[in-house]
Amino acid sequence: MIRFSTAGESHGEALIALVSGLPAGVPVDLDFVNRELWRRQQGYGRGGRMKIETDKAHVLSGVRHGKTIGAPIAIEIVNRDWKNWESKLPVEAGDPALHQAVSSPRPGHADLAGALKYNFPDARYVLERASARESTSRVAAGALAKLMLKTLGIEVASHAIRVGRVELERAARWEEIAALAGRDEVVLGCVDEATEARMKEEVEEAARTGDTVGGVFEVVVHGAPAGLGTYANWDERLDGLLAWAVMSIQAVKAVEIGRGVVAAESFGSQVHDPIHYAAEANGQPTRFTRPQNNAGGIEGGVSNGEDIVVRGYLKPISTLRRPLESVRFDTREATSASYERSDICVVPAAGVVAEAMVALTVARLAQEKFGGDSAVELQRNFAGYIEQIRGY
Repeated sequence: MIRFSTAGESHGEALIALVSGLPAGVPVDLDFVNRELWRRQQGYGRGGRMKIETDKAHVLSGVRHGKTIGAPIAIEIVNRDWKNWESKLPVEAGDPALHQAVSSPRPGHADLAGALKYNFPDARYVLERASARESTSRVAAGALAKLMLKTLGIEVASHAIRVGRVELERAARWEEIAALAGRDEVVLGCVDEATEARMKEEVEEAARTGDTVGGVFEVVVHGAPAGLGTYANWDERLDGLLAWAVMSIQAVKAVEIGRGVVAAESFGSQVHDPIHYAAEANGQPTRFTRPQNNAGGIEGGVSNGEDIVVRGYLKPISTLRRPLESVRFDTREATSASYERSDICVVPAAGVVAEAMVALTVARLAQEKFGGDSAVELQRNFAGYIEQIRGY
């Protein structure tokens, strides 16, 4: 089974991603991994931290001569800002006078709940681990999952479909979405220029007023075959696993599969996807098809061969330059919430993190279904299954 975990704090020395279960022989392109880390840092409305950090993956184990070896893979991403925090967050006791406390919790963040849970006198340690900086490790791990899926012809990409009050009002083609990852300049990750320009205005308005703005991103899995996930057990359903994975991302407050929100307010005849059958033509194999994909590529907890579509609804970032009301931890007096250097909008960056989480989920299910200790064995088993489907 493919598993991963992360370690590290926002202003700690480094972030760590630990991935196990990848088959041996998967090509590991470090330029691709670093490109994914770069993508997570981009987007109009990102904060000052992105000007300090230049995230690079340093592989410590599990990869030799450019390929996985079947052993656990450890990746380190150094925090360049650590030099400014070494005396404030030392591993040993250090000088208490240099400790930088977070004295008033921020509404919408984990500050208060975490301090109560762990009995901390302030929210510094909560902030350090709850920070979205942790998602850097997820993107590194997800890049490895993407490289494994690529050997099976499966791709994962994302785009922004809403920022604040501005929404993309047309369907995006897969080719448009996939092309976004190749851009050298990332604005807000929308496939439509005119819509993206209006999204940018939303971010600028939030910046002028000291506010933040959320939105909606969409992740698409292209090339996944029918049969991933199962209806047999509640905790093995593909839609449930994807919802769990995307909901775990910092600031995500809702997850939608396909057009689930529209389906809730529609008649069944309007949203269920008719099933057709396409005979072999122009070299394309026979297959069951759908004229539309309202189900988001998943029916009954199982992929159906269409693109898998997952949307994440992102709340505005909790740290505001114009802080909301709060209470001091020590005196219980009314005050303004603490301010930490932060972003205004992270919708495109959150989409990249969601790509990683979706890729890790789909890669795990693919590994479970097709098996194989090596990439060659995995590909052979996968090819046999595809032939089975085509011959159905």
